[in-house]
Amino acid sequence: CTASDADAALFPLNEPVLITNVQSAIAKAGKKGTLAASLQAIADQSKPVTVVVRVEDGTGDDEEAALAQTVSNIIGGTDENGKYTGIKALLTAQAVTGVKPRILGVPGLDTKEVAVALASAAIKLRAFAYLSAWGCKTISEAMEYRKNFSQRELMVIWPDFLAWDTVKNTTATAYATARALGLRAYIDQTVGWHKTLSNVGVQGVTGISASVFWDLQASGTDADLLNEAGVTTLVRKDGFRFWGNRTCSDDPLYLFENYTRTAQVLADTMAEAHMWAVDKPITATLIRDIVDGI
Repeated sequence: CTASDADAALFPLNEPVLITNVQSAIAKAGKKGTLAASLQAIADQSKPVTVVVRVEDGTGDDEEAALAQTVSNIIGGTDENGKYTGIKALLTAQAVTGVKPRILGVPGLDTKEVAVALASAAIKLRAFAYLSAWGCKTISEAMEYRKNFSQRELMVIWPDFLAWDTVKNTTATAYATARALGLRAYIDQTVGWHKTLSNVGVQGVTGISASVFWDLQASGTDADLLNEAGVTTLVRKDGFRFWGNRTCSDDPLYLFENYTRTAQVLADTMAEAHMWAVDKPITATLIRDIVDGI
């Protein structure tokens, strides 16, 4: 996230920061950039433990140049002291904060280039990332954009929500990806990792930023086309909801969000349950204990 006016003590640049109370942290997140809006979107859905990495806003002669520099800052790298920056700083989150981030996003700044970097981090962390169909204005553009990815750890969402902006005092675009992060955490806490994001009420939103035709009993709707193309969309029915379960996987075994997250959780469960056995001398008893523990 970006926020040039955030409290630098609480949100140092390129440093994974552990937030245990998202709503309280908003007070020091500033009013510029994407940080405060993203935290509020998460807080509207749930109260998760959150890891935040703030990066510097780009500068340039025009908006395009400034965005390009911001994208570079978000993608990050390794500085002269060997410290990871940008998205790559998430890889050190467990070492720095004791928490490994498992639900990833870059709300409002997830260009295609950022999305590719986020996918790489998600794979390494065995996490799941939510992306917007960046820059897409139409359904066909969103469907085409989805073809840029093949990772099971990604879900593309289009369009965005609308919500009241308390800084501008007007209704404005509200990043759907930020709501997805909070809602995913809420579902994990209340139902479990095996439940997908789809068809669960979203809090704190007042509308949808683009027209999407959807009907519960009809086929061939806009929502159907997007879902078939692997894009999760937004619908209004008893409130506002995400509609769609598909990842960007090129392997049909992990076509749906719950398939991927189930595989991740099972792998982690087996590995962590047997960490005690790592580096122990190999004996018949040890092998038997490991097999019995699976």
